[in-house]
Amino acid sequence: MTDLSVATCAGHLPDKRQVAVSFSRAAASYDSVAELQRDVGHALLARLPAGLAPQRWLDLGSGTGYFSRALAQQFPHREGLALDIAQGMLAYARPLGGATHFIAGDAESLPLQADSCDLIFSSLALQWCGDFAQVLSEAHRVLKPGGVMAFASLCVGTLSELRDSWRAVDGQVHVNRFREFATYQQLCADSSMRVLDLQSQPHVLHYAQVRQLTHELKALGAHNLNPGRPEGLTGRARLQALVSAYEQFRQPQGLPATYQVVYGILEKTR
Repeated sequence: MTDLSVATCAGHLPDKRQVAVSFSRAAASYDSVAELQRDVGHALLARLPAGLAPQRWLDLGSGTGYFSRALAQQFPHREGLALDIAQGMLAYARPLGGATHFIAGDAESLPLQADSCDLIFSSLALQWCGDFAQVLSEAHRVLKPGGVMAFASLCVGTLSELRDSWRAVDGQVHVNRFREFATYQQLCADSSMRVLDLQSQPHVLHYAQVRQLTHELKALGAHNLNPGRPEGLTGRARLQALVSAYEQFRQPQGLPATYQVVYGILEKTR
């Protein structure tokens, strides 16, 4: 991955203000369609180092608080922080408990003191951050020596079937863009933390019809947020062309939607 590719990636990512608004609107519907998010988050929990016993943990990009509550169960009687950029998500999560504090904030500029957390847990949130190197720098600052950052994110290859089907219809940007896995590898290697584990794994969901997938993405707040996306409603003829193009991917289980998930475990050594 060249430096130019790394630098230009951020220009292809959504404006975080739009991300915050979109996920705030989706707060009430999110958990009803968050099968992938639950599966990935539980897989990330299972990857935490054995014997980890944080006095204070941070759920970074906490959303509806599902994993804040899971962390509270796994690490009882500890202080937990739930931080999200979407005020609507925090308002939804706060009455459900789990965390000790619910904080509005940005992963690239954490409103937390240095050396204040033992664990930063972040599942399927950091793909929306334009400057991942800054995310890692902030995590290093906030973690105590010996602290762990565990994250799950998305990379290139995510929703490839939907992207290719739209390409058969028109040349516009319909599917969110994500970083190359090689970019995650480079930025983690260049960070001030030790990489304990970093790998990419596909998660494949299946749908009976394309509209079930697109409805789910909207309910998650994760529909197309890219610069260059088409404005306004999509015409019936183009939607039918999308449906026809997607049919080439059909499997016995249904229409596949592949998510390329990056799992990373990093440790602050100093």
